[in-house]
Amino acid sequence: MAREKAVVRVGRLPLLLAVVLGALVGLGTFTFGYGKGASYLSADAAACVNCHVMQEYQDGWQRSSHHAVADCIDCHLPHDTLPKYVAKADNGFFHSLVFTLGTPNVIQIKPRNRRILHRNCVACHVDAVDPILPDSPHGEAQDCTRCHVDVGHGARR
Repeated sequence: MAREKAVVRVGRLPLLLAVVLGALVGLGTFTFGYGKGASYLSADAAACVNCHVMQEYQDGWQRSSHHAVADCIDCHLPHDTLPKYVAKADNGFFHSLVFTLGTPNVIQIKPRNRRILHRNCVACHVDAVDPILPDSPHGEAQDCTRCHVDVGHGARR
């Protein structure tokens, strides 16, 4: 008789953890779908304007001298596969955090992303800039965008 009445009791803590985990997975899946998360795994420049504040930069790129030769990822992400996806994940996390929390819609490049941008400028234009690069890897090179501010995104309106 005792065996017939045996009911599996689940403690409250495992049940609470299951509910919280389920809610997080559900919310994450919804957010990934609503935010067109899969598009960020591509190399398509159109993915950069999924967020409305990027439209100005996309429009500027369309007017720029680099439009025909470089997409967003060519300049703004490392070219090696693993570092590229690490940078995409890092940028994606912080972009979604900023916009989810409603902080100001001001786009400003972070120092680590500025270093990536500079390395990519040098990689594409090495023949032109090699004579002015520092002799040692630890020497300081002038930031390309200091003088060439409108190259990637066209003249600011």
